[in-house]
Amino acid sequence: MRARFRKASPQAPAGYFAWEAAGLRWLREASPDVVEVLEVGDDHLTLAHVGSAPPDAAAAAGLGRALAAIHAAGAEAFGRGPPGWQGDGWLGPLREPLPLVLGRWPTWGVFYAEARLLPLARLGRDRGVLDAADVAAVEAVARRLDAGGFDTGEQPARLHGDLWSGNVLWGPDGAVLIDPAAHGGHREADLAMLQLFGCPHLDDVVAVYHEAQPLPEGWRNRVLLHQLHPLLLHAVLFGGGYVRQARAAAEHYR
Repeated sequence: MRARFRKASPQAPAGYFAWEAAGLRWLREASPDVVEVLEVGDDHLTLAHVGSAPPDAAAAAGLGRALAAIHAAGAEAFGRGPPGWQGDGWLGPLREPLPLVLGRWPTWGVFYAEARLLPLARLGRDRGVLDAADVAAVEAVARRLDAGGFDTGEQPARLHGDLWSGNVLWGPDGAVLIDPAAHGGHREADLAMLQLFGCPHLDDVVAVYHEAQPLPEGWRNRVLLHQLHPLLLHAVLFGGGYVRQARAAAEHYR
């Protein structure tokens, strides 16, 4: 019998596992280096089991190629979820995921401001995690984004959307992606999140990615901008040092 992994939680919001399954299937259309969905129910998700192996440069190179292929597969619009998915998605720990705003936006800057940064800034204010100055700094960044100040003019990429190192499994056949929050966005966002939380052989991942799909000029200067969203998410969920990091990132780009 084929080895399986069953993911379940009575605390998950209704529809959560269908959301995750839709994202995995959408990503897997572009690359086999995404875990296969075997079955999904209201309260669980069954996936193909992935073995374990030490990460090495070859596996990292494979990850870079897989990400390039996934991003290049594209999306209908910035903010658009997987085909067939209706409504918003979720992002964050399974026990307490936060809503992930989905829809259609004409440009990446407007999408990032309206659907990613501003909702989290306001939620952080409402929860007492962020103060008025923090929210004002994020709003200033949002105004620059709305005006197209950081836009590279690229078409929407097909994003994993939650690409921290814990969502990369290193198996005998290379790296395998799990647990996405898949949507259309800027491809630099996935790479920025990998850098934020660390990834084995990251330099190899980025080098091979850049060879397959060259990154836009000035991409290194935008890494922290793309990290502002996950920093705000972690500030809202966990507080502490993430608040200081989010504040510093917003101040840098305001």
